[in-house]
Amino acid sequence: MITNLNARSSQLASLLFTALFLLPLLNLPAQKLPGSDQRAVVPPNTLNTLRSFPEIKSKIDWQERAGQIHDQVLVSCGLWPLPEKTPLQPKISGKIERDGYSVEKVSLQTYPGFYLAGNLYRPLGKGAGPSPAIANPHGHWKEGRLVDSQLGSVAARCINFARQGMVAFSYDMTGYNDTAQVKHTFARDPTNLLWNISLMGLQTWNSIRVLDFLESLPEVDKSRLGCTGASGGGTQTFMLGAADRRLDAQAPIVMVSHSMQGGCLCENAPGLRVDYSNMEIAAVPAARPQLMVAATGDWTKMTLTMEGPAIQSIYRLFDAPEKLRYVRFDFDHNYNQTSREAVYEWFGQWLLHEPNPSSLRELPYQKEPDEALRVFPDGKLPADALNEEQVIHSLIQLSQSQLQSLQPKDSRSFDHFKSVMLPAWRHTLQVELPEKGLIVEAGQVKSGDGYSATPLYLGRGGKRDRIPIVLLSPERDSYQFMTVLADPRGKSAYLDDAGAPKGLARQLLNHHYSVVLLDAFLTGELANDTALKARNHFSNFFCTYNRTDLQERVQDLITTCAFARRHEKGRRVLLCGSGRAGLWAMLAAPAADAVVADCDSLDLNTDAALMAQDLFVPGMRKFGAFETAAALAAPQPVLLHNTGANFPTDHLRAAYKAIKAAKSFRGESARLTDDSLISWIAGLKSR
Repeated sequence: MITNLNARSSQLASLLFTALFLLPLLNLPAQKLPGSDQRAVVPPNTLNTLRSFPEIKSKIDWQERAGQIHDQVLVSCGLWPLPEKTPLQPKISGKIERDGYSVEKVSLQTYPGFYLAGNLYRPLGKGAGPSPAIANPHGHWKEGRLVDSQLGSVAARCINFARQGMVAFSYDMTGYNDTAQVKHTFARDPTNLLWNISLMGLQTWNSIRVLDFLESLPEVDKSRLGCTGASGGGTQTFMLGAADRRLDAQAPIVMVSHSMQGGCLCENAPGLRVDYSNMEIAAVPAARPQLMVAATGDWTKMTLTMEGPAIQSIYRLFDAPEKLRYVRFDFDHNYNQTSREAVYEWFGQWLLHEPNPSSLRELPYQKEPDEALRVFPDGKLPADALNEEQVIHSLIQLSQSQLQSLQPKDSRSFDHFKSVMLPAWRHTLQVELPEKGLIVEAGQVKSGDGYSATPLYLGRGGKRDRIPIVLLSPERDSYQFMTVLADPRGKSAYLDDAGAPKGLARQLLNHHYSVVLLDAFLTGELANDTALKARNHFSNFFCTYNRTDLQERVQDLITTCAFARRHEKGRRVLLCGSGRAGLWAMLAAPAADAVVADCDSLDLNTDAALMAQDLFVPGMRKFGAFETAAALAAPQPVLLHNTGANFPTDHLRAAYKAIKAAKSFRGESARLTDDSLISWIAGLKSR
């Protein structure tokens, strides 16, 4: 009889819990989760995966998304926070005057010891007054900025820009012509990805510094800066437009596409296109004037019906459809005279403010001999030019200095630290706090010995995820914490063969805490060895287009914490991870109210551990790794244990001390027992 009463009491408690807790959760938008977790079932995305443009309903929605894309571009390129703009030390020499223009040789130090070379074309005889200025990156022609063929000529457009009254600067891609102290395979070693050091990042920084150089010229109007390039130069153009808001007009040529996204190392920064495509990146500057030129003979052939209308939809949100033009010409991949004349007209309208811009046609020109344009014609670079190893070393030192400068010393500097590093956390780990769009599917509530168990699936609208969880609720809930328990083995680590809670889960229930167990990405029910092996993080630009295993697992913890937060006022979320999942928990710490993390005695003295598939995330070192993520949770209580001998916590401890929350942080080198963890958790009630 007593057993029956207990069973009935348990059933009533379960029903009450469902009514008070689950039903509000299920009162969400009418979306359904996929029948299975799709993230590892479908093949990984590649640079050739077809993209679609998202449905954007308002100008505010786009401005928010454009801001996220801007931040992602900078984080992916290793430019968040933006490096110090050291003196460019420009050297301008070898002036040649021609009919209506002059041309000079230029070298700039975009970083100390890194030389960017190019040619500066200036108008002659155009009268007083500041002029517009055009940055001219080139594409993957073997001749680089010196190309002069029927399909493309950098000199042709720069000479004609200058004759029309605009300053034009053509500059090398890294590894081309005079910018040859490193090759066009710069930073190819995957370990450089830990610092977000990449060829694309270096070239994007070069383009930003080119704008600095153009602004420094006394004859240049800073409010009329433009950029244009084709192919790889087209990528540089719209990347610069997304990264730097100083561009007043841009013209990416034969590159903005819903299909091929760019096949070179210089076009594929880690994390760049996980959620975005070139179409969206190109749309970021809306409603600044933009011309897109396409060709029938390459991957931009659908611009008139696909890419153009998609981006135009954003310009319409700004009531500025006239500021976007997209045209297609019947040629192969090119930046030929027809394409150039379309750009002359566009820049004539928006930068020169010509009353009749269509009259700007290309005049006959004569490119100077290569030796007259080369900055270092004998290949002899300045004595202080760094080699690749030295450039990489200096970039690592720069990142280390930035992290050190952000180390909180008081509450004010802690606020600054969070303002810089929270976006870095979000974009490095490719995560989101799913305040909207959380979908919950609940199964049949089952009663156990002093608890009820509810199987559920969690996911986010349109994200293809379906996370299996079990919600364990004690008969008498303290309502202090809902504890999310994570383990690399998944839910089974806390359930016996009969499905009853064991270990730490059982102890938490005994102490009247609700518990959530989950199978994170490719663990537990979601384990799939075939899918795991197909996810090679270091081939085919995998990390440019896909989340790594660790990024997916951290997101799953954040999603589960979001679920746990949907409760009556007063309940907090405790995130607890064991083994490798303790490291996931540290990275997800900003999503929880308290964290217990087993650090698995990880050795961070070398990069070896961070290059393992289950712990690899591009930018992990640049971001500050586990310490930075946990520090972003301050002043919430954090317990780290099993740190071992080579898992640093000094910066984390200092951050808590800086905001006078030292008592909320505890670090232990040894692995704590479940009893010790329960004791610490019980002590949270008084905090």
